[in-house]
Amino acid sequence: MTMRDLPQAESLPALAAQPKITLSHGPTPIEPLANLGRHLGLTLWAKRDDCNGLAFGGNKVRQLEYYLGQAADRQADTILITGAVQSNFVRLAAAAARRLGWLPVVQLEDRVPKEDPFYQRSGNLLLDQLLGATIHRFPVGNDEAAADRNLDTLAGDLAAQGRRPYVIHLGTEHPPIGGLGYVEAACETLQQLAETDFSPSHVVIPSGSGLTHAGFLVGARAIGWEVPVIGICVRREAAQQHPRVLSRAREIAALLGSGIEITPDDVIVDDSVLAPGYGRLNPETLGAIQDTAALEGIFLDPVYSGRCMAGLIHCAQKGSFNPDGQVLFIHTGGTPALFAYQNELHPAG
Repeated sequence: MTMRDLPQAESLPALAAQPKITLSHGPTPIEPLANLGRHLGLTLWAKRDDCNGLAFGGNKVRQLEYYLGQAADRQADTILITGAVQSNFVRLAAAAARRLGWLPVVQLEDRVPKEDPFYQRSGNLLLDQLLGATIHRFPVGNDEAAADRNLDTLAGDLAAQGRRPYVIHLGTEHPPIGGLGYVEAACETLQQLAETDFSPSHVVIPSGSGLTHAGFLVGARAIGWEVPVIGICVRREAAQQHPRVLSRAREIAALLGSGIEITPDDVIVDDSVLAPGYGRLNPETLGAIQDTAALEGIFLDPVYSGRCMAGLIHCAQKGSFNPDGQVLFIHTGGTPALFAYQNELHPAG
């Protein structure tokens, strides 16, 4: 089923008109997490975007469908992207490029101060290498603009060699094309919910670059779904993340030409489980990973989905959901990173 088949699509003609390449097995499943829900005193379901098929899956597949749709329109034959050493986005971009017969060129940033050999050799990085990606290292880990500029330099060198590069920019200076994938996801999710007796009072989603969070929020509002969308901060504190998501959401709405108004009150972010920072495991995230595996047989990652579930659990414990709350968790994947963090997840001895 594609976006064009969904009844809600008729209210978003600009989305259906966007160039897109299908990379996933969608629609992804939506299912109850009954055991974990009982443990938390909630009715808890999950939207399983870890099950969308490409190279261990994850939320970035939806974003890549729109980025690479634009790249194909420009007749690209090379994709460039930047990200942390254990970036899910980098892994999936490399896999998507290979599926399309294109060259993947990736830039790995030192965002996380970890010299653990598993972190530096296993997980997503191992998969990048198996995919045959050309790998560059970038020592600056928290300067999006500098990372994007270096990608542009690499792209210029490739163009001079006769290749046709397309750069997936992640900084806020560039259009949030990838957010369109989660506009579509919101429409898909609402249609699936209509076939169940589950009506969530809240949606909980990771909030990192902001495009997954902002895209889902815009998609929900575009189809008249007023559910609160809580973004759990995985990289920045709430004071930084709130304006970022608000700006990105408004840009995504503008791409749709829909006249959707996203207000500051629409953007909900929670950084209660962010410390000690991006990519650094904390007890809450470790507990969320362990509980979800033990109670549901579902794996979460230490950076995005695990921290998001930790945030959901924290919200439940502090009473953010009403007593009969029905909560939908957006599982964004990332499971290969478990192997990169194995010393912390299961320390020797």
